[in-house]
Amino acid sequence: MARKSAVAMMRIAIAGAGGFAAILAQELSSSAHAVLVLSRSHHPEFEANYDCQVAVVDYNNMDTLQFFLEGVDLVISTISGVEQLNLIDAARRARVRTFVPSEFEGSIGQRPLPANDPFDNGSSAALERLRHWASQRASPMKYTVFSCGVFYERFAPGGLGSYSMGASFRLQNQGDYLIDVGIGEAELPESNAQGRPIQITLTSAYDVARFVAAAIELGIDTWPREFKMRGARITPQRIQHFCSEVRQMEFQVVNRPYPEIVAWIDYYRENNEEERWFAMQHLIHTANGRYTFGDTNLNDLVDFEPKGFRQWLHETWGPAT
Repeated sequence: MARKSAVAMMRIAIAGAGGFAAILAQELSSSAHAVLVLSRSHHPEFEANYDCQVAVVDYNNMDTLQFFLEGVDLVISTISGVEQLNLIDAARRARVRTFVPSEFEGSIGQRPLPANDPFDNGSSAALERLRHWASQRASPMKYTVFSCGVFYERFAPGGLGSYSMGASFRLQNQGDYLIDVGIGEAELPESNAQGRPIQITLTSAYDVARFVAAAIELGIDTWPREFKMRGARITPQRIQHFCSEVRQMEFQVVNRPYPEIVAWIDYYRENNEEERWFAMQHLIHTANGRYTFGDTNLNDLVDFEPKGFRQWLHETWGPAT
């Protein structure tokens, strides 16, 4: 049953039909807003399971994209690269009011320059295009980034891949990010470049969808350029401690000093060991604060408490058997 909305009914388009898009569609389908899912292929399960429509689109066909976006108030993207750039341009042509790019990770102020970011995946180009359309005097299109840090689901059984997420960031498998909770192994950054402890901001993907839905009920015309939310903010070592506690098993842990991570990155690049190079990149970006921020500006505006990381671990894993 749809929730009663405090704002006028809108048409909302979700671009993509992967794991996070499905989570968003499930959450938004219980609102009073009309939800349209844009997908490259047919997904009858969306219409069967959620109160939404599905449109099969070619992201390289601007006319088709514009046609489906006519009358849409809000676009939420879960796609990336050139396809997202085309979507942004089509949304502007269709006079969409607000665009949410596929930026559900650390705060945009903590990102490295594109030339130094192996996980950019077209993000910087999308943000630049959005800044351009937002600055136009005639029919500007607003945009808002939802920053949530790291999805809890990186530490789930099967990793992000079990939710059909993570492939574009080399994070689809269990253990791809810092800790393999299933076998009890961890490779962690010991500190940042200044020798200080590292903090990681985390949020469950399901709570991110709840945050987005709650923000919509605040009215999209009042949204800031960036909404920050979190379910937890803890050190990598504390995350590992919680994992060991929940699994009731000792973990094999390697804490890597910052200079050692830098040296390994050089070594793996020179020896073309791509998998290990990406693993070290995850460590260095975490150490550099990509996934941490202090103040949030969305938590206090919503009427629910996001799930804590420790509770999520208990519910997801439980003790080892």
